[in-house]
Amino acid sequence: MFQKLSGLAVLLFALSGCSFTPVGPKYMTPAIPPPPAYKEMPPPGEGWKLSQPRDEAHRGKWWEIYGDPQLNALEEQVLVNNQTIQAAAANYRQARAGIQAARSALFPTVTGGGTLTGSQSSSTRFGGTFGPGVPFADIPISGSAAWEADVWGRIRNTIATNVAQTQASAADLENALLSAQAQLATFYFEIEGLDAQKQLLDSTTVAYARALELTMNRYNEGLVSAVDVTEAQTQLETARAQSTDTEVLRAQYEHATAVLLGKAPAEFSIPVTPLAAVPPATPTGLPSELLERRPDIAAAERRVAAANDQIGVARAAFYPTVTLAAQFGLESSSLANLFTWPSRFWSVGPTLAQTLWEGGRRRAATEQAQAAYDEMAANYRQTVLSAFQEVEDDVSSLRLLDREAGEQARAVTAAERALVLANNQYQGGITTYLQVITAQSTALSDERTAVEVNARRMMASVDLVKALGGGWNSATDLPPAETLRSAK
Repeated sequence: MFQKLSGLAVLLFALSGCSFTPVGPKYMTPAIPPPPAYKEMPPPGEGWKLSQPRDEAHRGKWWEIYGDPQLNALEEQVLVNNQTIQAAAANYRQARAGIQAARSALFPTVTGGGTLTGSQSSSTRFGGTFGPGVPFADIPISGSAAWEADVWGRIRNTIATNVAQTQASAADLENALLSAQAQLATFYFEIEGLDAQKQLLDSTTVAYARALELTMNRYNEGLVSAVDVTEAQTQLETARAQSTDTEVLRAQYEHATAVLLGKAPAEFSIPVTPLAAVPPATPTGLPSELLERRPDIAAAERRVAAANDQIGVARAAFYPTVTLAAQFGLESSSLANLFTWPSRFWSVGPTLAQTLWEGGRRRAATEQAQAAYDEMAANYRQTVLSAFQEVEDDVSSLRLLDREAGEQARAVTAAERALVLANNQYQGGITTYLQVITAQSTALSDERTAVEVNARRMMASVDLVKALGGGWNSATDLPPAETLRSAK
């Protein structure tokens, strides 16, 4: 008899090992045809040109393309100290542990235990093994095992769901890292741009102070009125106030950078370094390559796959559950003969369970799973479309800001010439000081705009690198499903 039951167990194990196709739809990545090229790429010969899409300088430590040792040193600290990245890493570890939890359902669950019970029946009660009123002991040591044959693929679909979710968590981790790195570079160039503005305002303040001194000398000589002196003083103090205002913004960006690096603002500072760099060439590649170069797109796609596997889990509930259960152990009324052959007991056999009626719960669960899949698919398509938009925005920003920088440089040159002429005419007594003030204001405004445009170009360059995925590639950087399935 025992041999027959053992053969039955072997048969069930072999049944589970057969290559039954799990119930559920076959997964296919939601279709979203990419455009053949980016709309905002400049036409050939316009002068602004991106490097080749396979440029290896864009891989890995992408921030090194800016050639700034101070930025490089700060970027190295983000991975270690940023708390958002640490939270994403912890979430990834949780997801990996979830795979092992799901895989455990492929193996039998074995439990065991023992008790020691003393009993005495009532003296007025007849019957019983030992007679009325006679105390006796019961010492059972037992174990049980249960194993579900994954005939319909419920367990395999659950494992696949966890694997896809873990891959999505890995992509989320990469996206958090990329976002933190890009934000750090943006803050850094904001600070350098403010340093450049302050440098400009400080030099302008020196020039305004000399102009005030000249005006006061002319006033003392009776050549101009007190109005000119007052206007010169107003211009000087306004420039000083604007210089101080840049310090307010700089302090805020420096504090934000400290928190981004996982430090208290009191423990961190960035040396004053006026922005002088220009954006490097950035490879874009084809729109179709963007689907593999952005971790947020990979995360969205993996969540679609997980939702597809959940449909299979829901559909498996319509089929019967095949379980092999066994109980075994020893039982005796005394320790003396507990471990003897006659004290043994055991039972083993398969169970086939089928839900006959549950008020539509399984159908509702399947519809929920299908709706969740549709939601994830829509989110994936939206993520892809948003990615195309971000690249187009940043490419057009770089192209147009490059043109604006040239136009602004010419405006600065013209404003400086106008200021020289206004000063010469004023000193010659041809015009009033109002014309000098107007020329000074125009020149300062144009010079500040030129500095701001250059800072915006650097930040647009960072945004483009981030929009392109920062050199990340799902084909090489996303953990393979096979590796995750075998992870312990």
